[in-house]
Amino acid sequence: MQLAMIGLGRMGGNMTERLLRNGHSVVVFDRSREAVDKYAAKGATPANNLADMCAKLKPPRVIWIMVPAGKPVDDTLDELLPCSPPGDIIIDGGNSNYRETIRRGERAREKGLHFVDCGTSGGIWGLENGYCLMVGGEREAVATCEPVFHALAQAGGYAHVGPTGAGHFVKMVHNGIEYGMLQAYAEGYELLHAKEEFGLDLAKIAELWNHGSVVRSWLNELAVRAFEKDAELSALRGYVEDSGEGRWTVQEAIDLNVPAPVITLSLLARFRSRQADSFGAKVIAALRNEFGGHAVRKSGTDG
Repeated sequence: MQLAMIGLGRMGGNMTERLLRNGHSVVVFDRSREAVDKYAAKGATPANNLADMCAKLKPPRVIWIMVPAGKPVDDTLDELLPCSPPGDIIIDGGNSNYRETIRRGERAREKGLHFVDCGTSGGIWGLENGYCLMVGGEREAVATCEPVFHALAQAGGYAHVGPTGAGHFVKMVHNGIEYGMLQAYAEGYELLHAKEEFGLDLAKIAELWNHGSVVRSWLNELAVRAFEKDAELSALRGYVEDSGEGRWTVQEAIDLNVPAPVITLSLLARFRSRQADSFGAKVIAALRNEFGGHAVRKSGTDG
């Protein structure tokens, strides 16, 4: 089937390529002309702007937005809605906050449009392995887009999970779980690394755990790759960003009175990773020195 893809970054570009491989016709637009040309060379139809993109689609149009969450989505909608007649289907495949998705869905419905939210997991590996798609929206609109979803997803990796907003809500919780899993692996491998007298081979152990162990996972397969490249991870700085979903998950847990200590603490651990020298840790050191005379390390010294 024919559709448009707005946003040709690491995810949108790979998704476009996977759709093309599966015989779909894709009209592409990105602010980067280089990105547009790259996928035009692979068989996509290039567009100069959103109006041009709409003109190259046959109604009812299916338009997939793959841009960063927040204002970029609203800005895209502001430009897109005037050239989208009733019956068109707009899909937001980014990591939008589900509350914003519900608001955008209501705005689209006022104009007779369908708004579908697709929580998309799979990262850069999705091109070859297929994605996991968590889709929210009206049943009719979702059914119309199912050929696209099936082309993108791996077997069993697509589900219509509920009304508009449900897809992004499920993806939010998915990412919150991911935070906790990553933190657990991080702490475990740090313990192994710290036991220097055993000379443990982390790549070997990670590979071992992927065979029959209850902690085997795709994330642990990626740990094998990382340790094989650099056992000490010496080229990396331990600075860990968060893209918002962990914060939203923790806030939702608070709002719903659901205890989520692992996800919450994994989010806070990311905050700590960004501090070169924690003021809070300095306070603790100072107080321990004051009440118990415990030794402190002066700034600018290693010992």
